[in-house]
Amino acid sequence: MPNKADVKAWKAQLVAQAEQQILKLTDSDQFKKYLNTLAKFHRYSARNIDLIYAQNPQATQVAGFKQWQKAFNRTVNRGAKAIRIAAPIIKKLTPAEQKHLDTTDERAIVGYRYLPVFDVAQTSGEPVLSAKDFVKENLADHQNVTSLYNAFKDYLNQQTDLKVSEVPLATLNGAKGYFQPSTNEIVIGGNESDNALKLKTLYHEYAHSQLHGLKSAFKDRPRAYQETQAEAVAYVAMQNIGVDTSNYSLGYVATWAKDKAVIHSALSEIQQVSNKVIELSDGLTKQLGLQEAQEGPEHDLKMLAAQSLNKSYQSLQQQIQQATSPQQKAQFKNQLNDVHQEISDRTQKQLKAFAEQNPEIKQPESKLDQSLKR
Repeated sequence: MPNKADVKAWKAQLVAQAEQQILKLTDSDQFKKYLNTLAKFHRYSARNIDLIYAQNPQATQVAGFKQWQKAFNRTVNRGAKAIRIAAPIIKKLTPAEQKHLDTTDERAIVGYRYLPVFDVAQTSGEPVLSAKDFVKENLADHQNVTSLYNAFKDYLNQQTDLKVSEVPLATLNGAKGYFQPSTNEIVIGGNESDNALKLKTLYHEYAHSQLHGLKSAFKDRPRAYQETQAEAVAYVAMQNIGVDTSNYSLGYVATWAKDKAVIHSALSEIQQVSNKVIELSDGLTKQLGLQEAQEGPEHDLKMLAAQSLNKSYQSLQQQIQQATSPQQKAQFKNQLNDVHQEISDRTQKQLKAFAEQNPEIKQPESKLDQSLKR
């Protein structure tokens, strides 16, 4: 049975190991591996992301021993080595402790315990399904990538103080886009033929707007530092939706990855904006129906909630207006008709049910009844 000193030393070693692994990120390939982990575990704290990466850079989905059994009907393989993550120890404070800590909070974190979790590759059993599997399949179609790009651009224009516009690539002097802090404007090369690259560029410039705008605490970062951060966020965002961007180079990392304080600060900032971009993208892909199994319009529409159905209707109306070819416009119109029919069917069912439940309410006479009375 290890004593307290041994446990404390082991915990310190675990954290130090994570730091050492992160400090090795001085080339693009290693940084990609870290960003892959970040994309998969974006809901974990930066500390636990570091711990997961340090112990198993290939991890894709982790859960506890019992959670694998109960939630996924999978069992941990014999001899599998656990990954340790930090979980806060929360204690209810006594009045004396509140006074000592100068706080009115009833509870406080008094320490951390290191819990064992296992990667899905260390388990066996039923397949683990993920909504992102459907997203990846659906976004393999460039039309769906374009839909997400348009939805994200519309969101930024309509729901934020950012302005996103498009100009011909020829006017950008070789760039794919840029962010202008003085006007809080993102400009994208509108005639870029690679739709995935166009979406990644929008993610990249959005990261600049969040990390390096006039009001940002990080606006004075060196240029190489800023470009690396923005490219990292874009890479994470594209990995999250299942679009491979391995052909697109990440910014050169070694210029700033040598200093421990700088790299931890940089990665923390990347994680914050990546979380925001991932949440926005997940919401938009769900709204566009890209997180649904594509078994046909009837299946997808029946599964949508009323609010999502209405949002899909509004989104399709916008896409019809923005369509650049007759084929796209016709496709969106057909989808809009399907959504309209589903809304109409639901409304008729609701009206019929209401009428049956309220027979005392007089129903309007049909035209046939009216003609017979003449």
